[in-house]
Amino acid sequence: MNSSIILISRIIRYNLKIIFAGRFFLFLLAAIVFYGLFMMITIFDNVEINIGLLYEITFFPAFLLIFYPMVFGIQRDEDARMLEILFGIPNYRYKVWLVRLVLIFLLIFVLLILFAAIGSYLLYPIEPVRLAAQLLFPVCFFGSLAFFLSTRIKNGNATAVVMVILGFFLTIFSEIVEDTLWDIFLNPFGSPRQYTELAFQQIIWKNRVFLSVGSLVFILGALLNLQNREKYI
Repeated sequence: MNSSIILISRIIRYNLKIIFAGRFFLFLLAAIVFYGLFMMITIFDNVEINIGLLYEITFFPAFLLIFYPMVFGIQRDEDARMLEILFGIPNYRYKVWLVRLVLIFLLIFVLLILFAAIGSYLLYPIEPVRLAAQLLFPVCFFGSLAFFLSTRIKNGNATAVVMVILGFFLTIFSEIVEDTLWDIFLNPFGSPRQYTELAFQQIIWKNRVFLSVGSLVFILGALLNLQNREKYI
């Protein structure tokens, strides 16, 4: 029991160093800058401020937060020459990478709560946890997709380019499936005119199930990709 606790604590400390290292703080700073910029634009435009608008202005900063640790995680392990050590741990993909994914999602969730709290204080009073919880669905979906692609491409910069291109096409596609269960960018706090309140709530629920299942599929696919030791070393 003691050895297991020590091992888990070491894994957590190592993964926290990986998450916070490198360019993560640059992406965090960029997220803060964009969030402040979006709030200023909202104030100057004199638009109606509500929780739906706060969801929209927090959406892009949320993706900046998840982008770096998911896209560059594999490459950072390779650059630090840690892959051979990780592959030497029995069931390493569960003991190391699964723990890292959980830590990343928890960290992003806490940051989203802080962002939402700032928006609640400066713009419109809301429940920060409620907003952060809804944002976590698309954030986990894109983060899991980025992690899956990184295990296939094995290069952070190339994965980043692919994610940007995918994001562009998904943005275009979202206009076709806007306000449907397939809309990855669906705003659960919006009020589309073509649906009743009950119908829209059902769409939101199905959309969140879709994003959750997609996230699990991408994570499972990524962990299965990491079984192929020869592909990485």
